[in-house]
Amino acid sequence: MSDKVPASGLFASVRRLLGTALDMAQVRLELLGTEVEFEKRRLLDSLLRAAIALLLLGVGLVLLCAVLILIVADAYRLAALAVMTVLFLIAGLLLILSARQHLRSPNGLFSASVTELAKDRAGLQTSDEDATR
Repeated sequence: MSDKVPASGLFASVRRLLGTALDMAQVRLELLGTEVEFEKRRLLDSLLRAAIALLLLGVGLVLLCAVLILIVADAYRLAALAVMTVLFLIAGLLLILSARQHLRSPNGLFSASVTELAKDRAGLQTSDEDATR
């Protein structure tokens, strides 16, 4: 008679409940870690692409300005340089403001974790309501 009879009683129920809670917590922490890793890789990839794009755009704009200044007549070169400078400063300011607004907007870094925890809470509330009936 080596059949293991599942333990019953209050302590066994509490032990199973704690085991289930720990399993759920472990799954949620693993999900959170996965989301952090994904976000880190996405951010680094975006930063690398942005740095390369800024470098190429900077070189292109300097060359474009040089071409435009060489094309303009001698009398208007200073005015052309001043107009290009003002345009670049305005464009840079608008990009900085746009980047600040984009960084301030919530993007839901842990949205999958929050969704899963909300499902868990709803499931627990449903089971509590069923138990009271």
